[in-house]
Amino acid sequence: MKLEDFTAKSIQGQDVALAQYQGKLALIVNVASKCGFTGQYAGLQELYREFHTQGFVVLGFPCDQFGNQEPDDDASIMTFCQTAYGIEFPMFSKIEVNGEHAHPLYQWLKSSKPGLLGTEAIKWNFTKFLIDQEGHVMKRYAPNDTPASIREDIARALKAG
Repeated sequence: MKLEDFTAKSIQGQDVALAQYQGKLALIVNVASKCGFTGQYAGLQELYREFHTQGFVVLGFPCDQFGNQEPDDDASIMTFCQTAYGIEFPMFSKIEVNGEHAHPLYQWLKSSKPGLLGTEAIKWNFTKFLIDQEGHVMKRYAPNDTPASIREDIARALKAG
């Protein structure tokens, strides 16, 4: 499987074939508006702004499975992201990342790059997956890995890509 094999609903409610990101380096993140890591939106937007013209994209997937930290509907989430952080990268409709109703994209991400000690479950909001230009999962980052801390990995992958 590859990123291009999946579809997801945009935060505006349209089906999006993730094949449109084929050939791009992608950072997929489960996000939340009321989390201790919510400030990472600023860093994600900064990475997007810096690298998007070089073939990089951030894909944000709101999730409310961790401490009820994303209780709002999609429209409210998008308003918050644009107002508080000026988010320009693609955002998707709220999904589940763990459990029997986990989005198929996240089932694939977790099985492709398990976390510490081989656990597949997403531990918290702002877990990040870097997807190479061929659509394969390169690396998984913990919620406390800041966007700035993964900047060099992105720059290196774009040069190699």
